[in-house]
Parts: sequence; structure tokens; C-alpha cells
Amino acid sequence: MKKYIAFFRLRFAMGLQYRSAALAGMVTQFVWGAMEILVFRAFYEADAAAFPMSLEATASYIWMQQAFLAFFMVYFMENELFDAIKDGNVAYELCRPIRIYDMWFARSIANRSSRAALRCIPILLVAAFLPKPYGISAPADLQHFLLFLLTMFLGVLAVVAFCMIVYGLAFFTISPEGLRIFFYSVTEFFTGAVIPLPFFPDPVRRMMEYLPFAAMQNVPLRIYSGSMTDSEMFSAVGLQVFWLVAMILFGRLLFARAERRAVVQGG
Repeated sequence: MKKYIAFFRLRFAMGLQYRSAALAGMVTQFVWGAMEILVFRAFYEADAAAFPMSLEATASYIWMQQAFLAFFMVYFMENELFDAIKDGNVAYELCRPIRIYDMWFARSIANRSSRAALRCIPILLVAAFLPKPYGISAPADLQHFLLFLLTMFLGVLAVVAFCMIVYGLAFFTISPEGLRIFFYSVTEFFTGAVIPLPFFPDPVRRMMEYLPFAAMQNVPLRIYSGSMTDSEMFSAVGLQVFWLVAMILFGRLLFARAERRAVVQGG
């Protein structure tokens, strides 16, 4: 365990070096978040009663999404890992006295954490000073805040576990580009990254909430914005834990099979 913690610390420190990229990313996220809120405002002005969340709750959902974008977005998968699989450099990883799944898992969490650490505080500070209903609001109570922290932690683990499955599948393809495009598109829609899940029709929303994608960002963001009842929150936490365990187990099996069947050209 110590070697994986040390690897996490090393990758986290490396990620903190990219401050210029973080600044550019923050500007992009401010503009995108503001644009989303203004688009939703236009719909709310037409008929606010038709929406399941208030504009204030929706704004909080969007700003929290932007602040912790590195945690929740699947498209932050690492090109280096895909290149290592494609080019055969993964052979060096397989020779090390470590579990490649655990090492890449720790690496992925570290990269996402360093990106989020550089971006989240400025975005949250600016959003907190915006006038209502365009800024971010505090959670309803301490219970919501604590559950938000728990579900955000579980959501990050679920995102990384899902990405590990994509990395594992890349071992069985000639090029991972098709996998990446497909899973980017699927997760963007089903996680609530484009449209929060409560805005979908009830039959579609209920189906989407049972899928593993809802465990990634839908649960923590909706808990923070206050758009879940107590029973829905605890049920959602249970589903998060279930899908996290299921994805980790499947990912480990996939990596074990990939390691046994891996073929590196030239040796």
C-alpha cells in the first residue's frame, strides 16, 4: 500500500506544476458555466413551474460541476496510458513488482485531484459572490453537506473505476480512439453533464438513475443543490457503493485477462 500512496503523492505533485493550463481551464469553465446558466434562465422565464429544480438550485449544480470538473468528467482520461498500451510501452509497467491496476488507479486519482485542487477554489469563490439566483448557494444543512462530501468521494472513485475499464478494453483493440469517443459521448449524456437528470421525463430519469453513470456526478451535485429527498439520497448512496464495487471487480478481472493475453510487437 505504501508504494501506491507514494506514487499518488508523486503524481499529485507533478500535476500541481501545470498552473498555466489550470488558469486557462478556469477561464473556460467560468464562461461555460455562465453560458449554461443563462440558457437555463431563458427556459425558466418561459415557464418556471415546469421544471423540477429552481433556477437557484440549477445554478448551484452547474457551478459545483464546473468547480470539480476534473473529478467528474470521464474525458480527462490520460493519453499517456492509451499510448503505452498502443505502443507497447506498457511492457515496462508489467515488469514492475506492482499491480498495474492499482498503480494506474492511484495515478488517475492523483491527476484528477491535482487538477481539481488548482481550479475549484477560485471558481467557488467567484460563484459565491454572484447575485442570486446566478451564484452558488450553501447546502440546505449539515447533513446535505456531509453527504455531498461522501458522495463526491464515491463519485470520483466511480469515475476512475469506469476509466480503468476503458483502459482495460483498450488492451483488446488496435486503436483506442473508437472506445474513447464512444464512452465520452455516452457518459456526457447519462451522467447529467449536459442536462441534469431531473430534467428528463420521469420514466427516462428513473431508468438513468439506476445506471452506473448516475453514480458519478449526478448524486453529489443533486445532494448539494437540494433536489433529492432524504430517502432518495440514501438510496442513491447505496447505488453508488454497489456500482463502485461492481466496476472495480470487473476492471480487475479485465486487467487480469489483459495481462495474461498481452502481446507486445517485437518481443
